[in-house]
Amino acid sequence: MIKIIDYGMGNLRSVQKSFEKVGYQAEITNKKEEILNADGVVLPGVGAFKDAMENIQKLDLIDTIHQVVKEGKPFLGICLGFQLLFSESTEFGYTKGLDIISGSVKKFPDNLGLKIPHMGWNQLNLKQDNQIYDGLTDGEFQYFVHSYYVETEDKDVIGATTDYGIEFVSSIVKDNVYGAQFHPEKSSDKGLQVLKNFGKIVEMEEE
Repeated sequence: MIKIIDYGMGNLRSVQKSFEKVGYQAEITNKKEEILNADGVVLPGVGAFKDAMENIQKLDLIDTIHQVVKEGKPFLGICLGFQLLFSESTEFGYTKGLDIISGSVKKFPDNLGLKIPHMGWNQLNLKQDNQIYDGLTDGEFQYFVHSYYVETEDKDVIGATTDYGIEFVSSIVKDNVYGAQFHPEKSSDKGLQVLKNFGKIVEMEEE
């Protein structure tokens, strides 16, 4: 069973429906026990980093998330949920993240001459050969909506990058932790492929 963490930051139902579309049952919950007993966990979300961390803290889920990751269960962060995996954010001042992966969340520079937020279809430059990217080719398009991007010195975790004035990290893989800055649930067949791949990874862990 895949559990989608509900911490009050949007788009949960669309993620749930997308998993169902590719043949995997997923339930939305904010209950610790259900998250800890899940076979795989998804942290989606849209909105502000600071609000998200406050909500997770109020629900007392920080230790729960760390425990799930420590136990080796497949864990997927999407968009804001992807950014929360990192150490810190500079959005509306300094906010500490979940610090599962070393790195910072920063705003796109104003001097790029590009529209912020970065919104629409853009390409993935694949950097890793990992099961989460099965069925995707280098240059695959996915759908993005974000004003902040992730920067990490840990090059080993970078699964894909994307170019938007600068080259930024658009996906990560670290052991059992996966992350996507893009929205696979809004990215047509190739986005659904990412969710299907995550479902397969969860199945393999169950066996």
